[in-house]
Amino acid sequence: MGAVLVVNAGSSSLKLSVLAEDDAVLAQEHVERWDGSGGVSDFLADAPGITAVGHRVVHGGPRFGEPVVVDAGTRAEIERLTDLAPLHQPRALAGIDAVTAHLPDVPQVACFDTAFHHTMPEVARTYALPARWRREWGLRRYGFHGLSHAYASRRAAELAGGSRVVTCHLGAGCSLAAVRDGRSVDTTMGFTPLAGLVMATRSGDVDPGLLMWLLRNGELGAADLEDGLEHASGVLGLGGSADFRELHRSAGAGSRDAALALEVFVHRLRQGVAAMAASLGGLDALVFTGGIGEHDAVVRARAVEGLGFLGVELDERRNAECSGDAPIGREGAAVGVLVVRAREDVEIARGVRRAVGAAP
Repeated sequence: MGAVLVVNAGSSSLKLSVLAEDDAVLAQEHVERWDGSGGVSDFLADAPGITAVGHRVVHGGPRFGEPVVVDAGTRAEIERLTDLAPLHQPRALAGIDAVTAHLPDVPQVACFDTAFHHTMPEVARTYALPARWRREWGLRRYGFHGLSHAYASRRAAELAGGSRVVTCHLGAGCSLAAVRDGRSVDTTMGFTPLAGLVMATRSGDVDPGLLMWLLRNGELGAADLEDGLEHASGVLGLGGSADFRELHRSAGAGSRDAALALEVFVHRLRQGVAAMAASLGGLDALVFTGGIGEHDAVVRARAVEGLGFLGVELDERRNAECSGDAPIGREGAAVGVLVVRAREDVEIARGVRRAVGAAP
């Protein structure tokens, strides 16, 4: 197969890249502010010969556990799942439609962030809710960031070996995955990407009774609650900024709110890593990826400080100086600690080759 175009449409941004058969990047572009229109056609005008296209789609629901070639039925099913990922699903559809308009005869493949977590055992994906609710509405833990977790765990196995890996995808959205022998067995996100760790603007786990109290007594409607949890919570709600660089500066200048935001973030991160290690029955490697995971040495150091009981030890110099894929743990420690550059594009291209190769 020749060059693969990767379309990674976020809730407000668009990443485009063209990968050769050896995953070398032939062309790329990052649109910081993308409303679902434009961007794709200009890039395609100058892109090298493209033989297939892969799209990141956040939610695949219960049906899609593998990358699939996009046809009318697939597109309709992706659209039907919009209620489960209202910020992301419409952008993925916009990307599919834009490529269809310019490359109508080139096969397109949907690669789902939920698919990697389809291997979670029933005990890890089941909510303790009434059976009728679970049957009628498909209530279960799906997990997200699967493309990132899949790549990071595989890369970690190449670099450090070991079968039990906890991957930390830390960016605007944050999640952890427990991966055994390349298969997801647990994760921190749930039915939606709102669950789990504290994030940039998302709350992560909150007592559901607190939410019920707000609906009954806080004079908030469902739309107010959703907006607050998605857009005004997380470290933004705690420290006044969703930018970790600004939080570090403010905390250093004496802001107690900024310091607390960082402390809460790291506290919940440590808790999550320990829980994922428990799901694995131990830990061979701990991996940091995503914008914060790759670039914030302070967060990495503070997270690892509380994980010595798992055999995790950091090398301060390695941690401070690391660039790209690199080990940052103490030489000879029981658990490898690594930074792996997020390469969802490689994982998507891999899925495209598999799906198109299997297509009749």
